[in-house]
Amino acid sequence: MAASDPTPPHSLHALYQDHQGWLQGWLRKKLGNALDAADLVHDTYLRVLSRREPGNIREPRSYLATVAHGLMVNHLRRRDLERAYLETLAQLPEPLAPSPEARAMALETLCEIDAMLDGLPVPVRRAFLLCQLEGMTHAEIAKVLRVSVCSVRLYIGRALRQCLGLAP
Repeated sequence: MAASDPTPPHSLHALYQDHQGWLQGWLRKKLGNALDAADLVHDTYLRVLSRREPGNIREPRSYLATVAHGLMVNHLRRRDLERAYLETLAQLPEPLAPSPEARAMALETLCEIDAMLDGLPVPVRRAFLLCQLEGMTHAEIAKVLRVSVCSVRLYIGRALRQCLGLAP
């Protein structure tokens, strides 16, 4: 950086200039796709901008990789969810297939539900989905998960609190 440059050395601009190429290469290698990598680099810097002062970041590459990794996991989960949804729709007879608008709304809702359930232990999330999507009873879920009916009730309650934003 030139001595006459008015940009502080630890600004977002400097952080971007110093690490953007590295971060994009790291993401491209992980994703195998330059366009998705570029999108996630952009999202990473937006996240950094909204959360911290760039001058307070002690280990920039480690911090950027952590933020980018979380965004990449979310991106991959959304892609897998979208693929599973589209595969399910492809199996429907044409007259029953939803419109493109209904598909987009349903996919967005699925992603929101996935985000709400993020961070819950797998058995809790699975019990909730079996109840809500499969219509299984608590006793049926208990057999599938090999836990007590009381545990299933607790799991579903925890997932509902998480969805309502009431979880601790």
